[in-house]
Amino acid sequence: MIYDLKTQFFDQNTWIMPKDPFALSSDLINELLRGMRLRGVDYRRIQAGPAFGLGFAAKPGHAWFHFLAVGNAVLRMEDGTTYALCAGNAVFISHGAAHQLLSHTHVPVQDIDLLGGEPLGDTVSAVATGTDAGPMPTTLLFSGCMEFELGSLHGLGKLMPGLMLIDAGGQRYPGLVPILTTMEREVSAARVGFAGILARLADVVAAMVVRGWVECACGNASGLVAALRDPRLAGALLALHQQPGRDWTVEQLAEQCNTSRSVFAERFQLTIGMTPLRYVTEVRMRLASQWLTLERVPIEEVAQRLGYTSQAAFSRAFKRVTGKTPGSSRRLRQSAAT
Repeated sequence: MIYDLKTQFFDQNTWIMPKDPFALSSDLINELLRGMRLRGVDYRRIQAGPAFGLGFAAKPGHAWFHFLAVGNAVLRMEDGTTYALCAGNAVFISHGAAHQLLSHTHVPVQDIDLLGGEPLGDTVSAVATGTDAGPMPTTLLFSGCMEFELGSLHGLGKLMPGLMLIDAGGQRYPGLVPILTTMEREVSAARVGFAGILARLADVVAAMVVRGWVECACGNASGLVAALRDPRLAGALLALHQQPGRDWTVEQLAEQCNTSRSVFAERFQLTIGMTPLRYVTEVRMRLASQWLTLERVPIEEVAQRLGYTSQAAFSRAFKRVTGKTPGSSRRLRQSAAT
């Protein structure tokens, strides 16, 4: 289901923030955002004239983010659905779907990757297309493409809507516009160290978007979203994400929610689609993958953090869940990054 600010009806792949957010535990939100990482971020500052058409190819495993700083544009998704954007609007395409940004729906479209850009750093470039002779661009876009990592709550990413339309200047995001404006200024000025600052600001922007979605997701949310918002399950989720290395039992998890073992286990299975202990194992292996490949933590230390009595026991569990050994998983990620 989608929420529209006026009609409160939309489709299942697009989400616009509703007016009445669900009050969620601050601790659980913090735990969610703490493990979130962006990597492989590629930024573009796009300056366009009165007529432009930009195509963005599908990038599975990535997320697209666009902020319209000046002017107007039309967002067209792969299925032909269009959305009118104006200055202050932002777009978050969480699953990397193909899309286009246009001045008008009838203009020719150019692949953004084929447009010549002026490098402003290792991960930032400036693109100009269809510019006019005026001193100010008709349209100014700030665009980013990134791999989106939610750490132990990786399953949440699969549940995120494919498209989020955000009014950055609205009351729901009081701090978003200053951050986006700062990002645009950093790109324009290209001062020493600006790429590192951009990376940190991008983390904040993504965190604000995810927080807003979890807080205000529609009432019929399913799976992990529903569990995060369910007081009968949220306590257990918070506890196991804070202590993934503890030797949890179903009884102990049920105690975190002040409910019986049978009631807790049944509701957990019904809501999340797996048993509590299977979920514990999935959380551990997701954390292990992040620590091994992104943070370069030694395999032995990862095993100790997650409560395994030996490196061999951890390696067996990791391969059973992921299909790869810890060492091969690390090598595959390294080769993919080069």
